[in-house]
Amino acid sequence: MARTKAQHVVPRSGKWGVLSAGATRATSLHPTQGEAIETAREIARSNRTELYIHGKDGRIRERSSFGNDPVPPKG
Repeated sequence: MARTKAQHVVPRSGKWGVLSAGATRATSLHPTQGEAIETAREIARSNRTELYIHGKDGRIRERSSFGNDPVPPKG
C-alpha cells in the first residue's frame, strides 16, 4: 500500500499553496496562509501524515504530526 505523503504550505506566486511532498503542482492555492493551513491540516489529518508550514522565506517554521509519528514524544 502506498504511503500518503506529507503536506506542505508554501508561498506560490503571491498566494499560498498546499503541496504533497515531492509534488511540483499545488493541490490548491489560497489568498491567505491561514486558509492554506486549514486545508492542509484537513488533508494531513484525514491521511494521518505530517504537515509542514513554511514561512514567506520558504523555510519550515512549524510542523505537526497527525498519525504515525516517526519520533513520538517521550514521557
